[in-house]
Amino acid sequence: MQGVILAAGKGSRLHPITLHRSKAMVPVLGKPLVERVMEDLVANGITDFVLVVSPDDRDIVRHFHRECALDIDVRFVYQVERLGMANALLQAAPLIDQDFILSACDNLTSAQCVAQMIAAMNSDPQPNAVLSLMPVPRERVSSTGIVELDGEWVIHIVEKPALEEAPSNLSSLPLYCFRRFFLDYLPQVRPSPRGEYELQDAIQALIDDRGRVRGVFVRQRLTVTGPADLLNINRLYLTQGNDRPQLEAQTVGPNTHLITPLHIESGVTIGAHCVIGPNVYIERNCIIGDDVQISNAVVLRNVRIPDGARIVDLVLS
Repeated sequence: MQGVILAAGKGSRLHPITLHRSKAMVPVLGKPLVERVMEDLVANGITDFVLVVSPDDRDIVRHFHRECALDIDVRFVYQVERLGMANALLQAAPLIDQDFILSACDNLTSAQCVAQMIAAMNSDPQPNAVLSLMPVPRERVSSTGIVELDGEWVIHIVEKPALEEAPSNLSSLPLYCFRRFFLDYLPQVRPSPRGEYELQDAIQALIDDRGRVRGVFVRQRLTVTGPADLLNINRLYLTQGNDRPQLEAQTVGPNTHLITPLHIESGVTIGAHCVIGPNVYIERNCIIGDDVQISNAVVLRNVRIPDGARIVDLVLS
């Protein structure tokens, strides 16, 4: 099974964090968000990846050619215009030669969830696709894809329905398993009223034509929409011990206290009489002045923090 990751989005709601990097490349304890998503697939034996990226995202190409530690093969295709998920997947179609798992670059579930979906794809009767599902509050149904179920089978899916037209409150998350022939339905998709080619329209065409689209419920899911989400994800990775602790500050001044959990990258300079932590991630090449207190925070690369600053519950970029 191949892995296909959609990573061409700019992440405009993450500004100013994404002024100089794409959403896919925002860091989670020293690794790009997209790599964190891929780790769950790699844990399930997927090593052949196709990444759909923006033509101007040189950072993501450089990272996977030079810096990524995962033992994988990665090929890139470009989505020149951001015209929706069906259009993005259509760009990748020439490189997909088998059944595949599709994920957005900012959709973090778990390796166990991926395993559950792959098991459902291989179960009897064999489905044509598997969708990951999660209930959402009724007030959120108009901001996501919503499905109608008959037992475990999806019989209807619609993108961002009006509240009064929503068939349920079950959201289809951007994590799917598809047979390769699903790609044949993509050219049939027409632009939605918002001008995008919706993946949900292709899924509905598959349901109407062949049926057997199974739903699998997901217990937890993390995504990055705004800075608060990035702060939350990094804090969770710190507190859950998802990564090996890293304390690689270049210099630490006298009478400065480092309180774990903490993750500090190389090239960071910390002044005297500071209290750094707990729940802090500091990206590379930051300069932190004297008498600074930082807790429950993310400090992104090349930030300078003046003497006496108090940084709590913030993302600095």
